[in-house]
Amino acid sequence: MGKIEAFEITFDRNKEVYTPGESITGTVTVKVGQKIYYKAIKVNCNGFCGITNKVNDTAWTVQEQYFNNTISVADKGTLKQENHLFAFKFHIPCSAPTSFQGSYGRIDYRVKAFIDTPRFTKDYSTEKPFYLLDPLNLNKIPDIWGTCASSVTQEFNYMLLKTGTVILKAQTDMKGYTPGQIIQLSATIHNKSEKRTSNINASLVQRVTYETKRPIHDMRVLAEVEGGKVKAGKETEWKEQIIVPPLPQSSLIGCDLIKIDYYVKVSLRSPNVMLTLPLHIGNVALDQNFRSAPATTPVSLPRPAPRPAPRPAPRSRLNSPSAPPAEHHHRAEGGTPRNDGFLNRHSQLVSPSGFSYTPGFSFSNSHQNQPGTNVEIFSVIDSTGTPTPYTSMNTASPMRRPLLMPPDYQSSEYPQEAPPSYDESTNT
Repeated sequence: MGKIEAFEITFDRNKEVYTPGESITGTVTVKVGQKIYYKAIKVNCNGFCGITNKVNDTAWTVQEQYFNNTISVADKGTLKQENHLFAFKFHIPCSAPTSFQGSYGRIDYRVKAFIDTPRFTKDYSTEKPFYLLDPLNLNKIPDIWGTCASSVTQEFNYMLLKTGTVILKAQTDMKGYTPGQIIQLSATIHNKSEKRTSNINASLVQRVTYETKRPIHDMRVLAEVEGGKVKAGKETEWKEQIIVPPLPQSSLIGCDLIKIDYYVKVSLRSPNVMLTLPLHIGNVALDQNFRSAPATTPVSLPRPAPRPAPRPAPRSRLNSPSAPPAEHHHRAEGGTPRNDGFLNRHSQLVSPSGFSYTPGFSFSNSHQNQPGTNVEIFSVIDSTGTPTPYTSMNTASPMRRPLLMPPDYQSSEYPQEAPPSYDESTNT
């Protein structure tokens, strides 16, 4: 830096994650090697959202400013050969949205410091980012209680001839989840045709919409499971589990340019039939013993909540759902095959591409499935000391720090709850 040996920003208590309505305080440190004349030393705090048409580009086509405040911490004077400390304080508006970083845009917050020098003299500047988290409490979302269900009927055609219909019904045990919780999924397939279906497939999908002149929809399959086929004229029920990885919350309240949606897609390739089950991803889990009123009305007294779908008792720590041997049939008490129309059921691991763009995260075991608590999510700090959601796995000296992006699913210790048995997953 020449005359300046050190120029950096430090937040009080080394805090880097704030909530809307808080004040951010800290100091600007300037270590001078030679005497410097300055007109002013200023500190700026700003937050904005930028959208681009190209992946990972910063030439913003649309921007949205949330706040931009500048204060002067020192007026015209001279910096002598010593360390200088300048304190600052900014108030974060309550309307500022949660930080986010995506392929086509981001919500960014940072503090910048400037040393404005006389004419024909070099100016100096430095900056430091911070993260904003407005926790989403699922209990405050209207119509969040109960299961999420849908059904669809599709004609089954073979060689241009109609051979019958297929009815697909599916539901999840809840409408809202937090990272670390398990989505209990059940589906019923009634094959009223003369041809067997393809394997049933279910996937957890994230859709990020960037509001430009022509909206951009960025779709990512985060996790995927697969079941068996259904014979002609048969009906069967399929049950599976999808573990929710650390993900950005569904709602970016205060941002008009970025929308995040999550849903479970259940589909068959043959016949081509599909349905979607929209979900909310939040930071505070649903409390089944309490229901909050809509945000526009006062909170009412606690009322009994619907009981969640039963889950199998934990049997062991598994890294993925286990598949039974092919052609293995279970018999009911009467000795007749159960779900004999369901062929070759098996499970598939989470799609590796779903998290390959954000490695290095882990769950906090102390927060698993605890209603009313936040799930801590961590990132890896790169070699320059800057937290980044795109760091590589060979990062030197990793540190844990809160961040809001999804992890490499293969590094997770979950599930700690065993998946349903083959008999349970194919029970009609």
